[in-house]
Amino acid sequence: MIARTAKLAHTAGRAFAGRFRRVSGVGLATFAFAALLALPVVTVLLNVFELGQGTWQHLADTVLASYIHNTLGLTLGVAAGVIVIGVATAWLTAVCDFPGRRFFEWALILPMAVPAYIMAYAYTDFFQFSGPFQTWLREAMGWGPREYWFPDVRSLGGAIAMLALVLYPYVYLLSRAAFLDQSAAMLEVGRSFGYGAWGSFFRIALPLARPGIVAGTALALMETLADFGTVAYFGIPTFTTGIYRTWFSLGDRVAAAQLSAMLLGFVAAVLLLERWTRGRAGYHSQAPRKRIDQYYRLRGMRAAAAVLTCAAPIVLGFALPGAILLNLALTSGDAQFGARYVQLTLNTTMLAGVTALLGVSIALIHAYGARVTGSAWVINANRVAGLGYALPGIVIAVGVLIPVTQLDLALDMWMRNAFGIGTGLLFTGSIVALVYAYLVRFFSVALQTVDAGLTKVTRSMDEAARSLGLGTAPVLTRVHAPLMWRSVFTAALLVFVEVAKELPATFVMRPFNFDTLAVQAFNLASDERLAEASTAALTILAVGVLPLIILSRTIIRSRRGS
Repeated sequence: MIARTAKLAHTAGRAFAGRFRRVSGVGLATFAFAALLALPVVTVLLNVFELGQGTWQHLADTVLASYIHNTLGLTLGVAAGVIVIGVATAWLTAVCDFPGRRFFEWALILPMAVPAYIMAYAYTDFFQFSGPFQTWLREAMGWGPREYWFPDVRSLGGAIAMLALVLYPYVYLLSRAAFLDQSAAMLEVGRSFGYGAWGSFFRIALPLARPGIVAGTALALMETLADFGTVAYFGIPTFTTGIYRTWFSLGDRVAAAQLSAMLLGFVAAVLLLERWTRGRAGYHSQAPRKRIDQYYRLRGMRAAAAVLTCAAPIVLGFALPGAILLNLALTSGDAQFGARYVQLTLNTTMLAGVTALLGVSIALIHAYGARVTGSAWVINANRVAGLGYALPGIVIAVGVLIPVTQLDLALDMWMRNAFGIGTGLLFTGSIVALVYAYLVRFFSVALQTVDAGLTKVTRSMDEAARSLGLGTAPVLTRVHAPLMWRSVFTAALLVFVEVAKELPATFVMRPFNFDTLAVQAFNLASDERLAEASTAALTILAVGVLPLIILSRTIIRSRRGS
């Protein structure tokens, strides 16, 4: 009995040792990167319990209520907007047949290329009192300055409109996929009960597509909570603007962290709501599959209404802002266009390129580590490392600046004591800290894309490579990398574009006298130099279109029946 127990213990020990050896290489690297990427979140949460400078009570007595009110109103308004636009266009392009349907099914994602703050600059110039639209309206109607009312773009309603127009593609993409996955047989059953297109939509298709709609709305709301440029330019006090002012105007990092924690509460509420709405209900269909494309053929006024419904978001969310910026750039442009513009472009390209390279490299380690080890610890580490995408850039900036500043102070003290040389703030306000913040924010984008490409490589290829004597690293570099280069390139491109558009983290953490195109556009627009901001804004928009061209081609190729 004792011998048998000893044998079992020895076998278990060998199994544990073998599992540890599998995790010890790639797995330990995964744990290290995950801890580094999760540090800003932990920092924000830990600083909530520290004693500040009394700023929190001042904020609670004066502006905290307006932060909550405006953030909540912005969230609810954008949720309603993206659901209405996204679901309506998804249903029409997935199920109905009307002129221009094939164009709209990919063109409806183009507004994703326009950052909300860029659209805010364009529409402010176009719709303000001295802008082209109101000038034309007064001349056409013969009105004086005080003889008519026109809505103010720079308001909470204007911010809701800007964000809804650029974020509805999240709902559109996931809702359309949900509609296409449904069986046409179910709609035929609805027709046998006398349901028309709208009846089948509300009673059958919409309930089954609820998970996709809710997931897309949750993504849009997280981007809404992360927005800084739009609300700051419109002068709307929200948590993102409050965090910036608390840190830089009042100089209280603890109060800034406490506001960041409250904003994290809004993000957590969105995620919990998404999980709660799904619950344990089942939304799958076991009915036989049948092509659902072009199920309802629209003619006459119905076809015209469908075209108008799908064209309006594209015109308002992409074509019109792009035309406004292009006109400003050609007629007025940036007075600093030249060497200054080249330097801004180089700064933006350098930051985006370095972050994309590092992000994809770390994502390869994480995705391959989970594949090789199969360890639940490694898989959970990947989830922890990807938490930053759900956090606003301003929160990540606070979470990065606090530990980096403490590291600089500790390093400076040690260097003075050991060598009599002070290092000062070596990392704070440097490119290193800024790239670190970018990695925390956008690592999930690279990880999900790389992991999706890695899953397409069959396990038999791993086994064949190992039978030829290849180790873990050679299998990755000589077998997997050539097979998944498209996914790696797409991941790098997506991270590159996200970094190029990122404003709050860049605005807070950039080195002294080091600007990017996003910062340049924001600074000029804040000074009401909208024409000069158009050049940088138009460049950002053009860069954002690149990954959408790839995505749109993927949508076309993946259409049912193609």
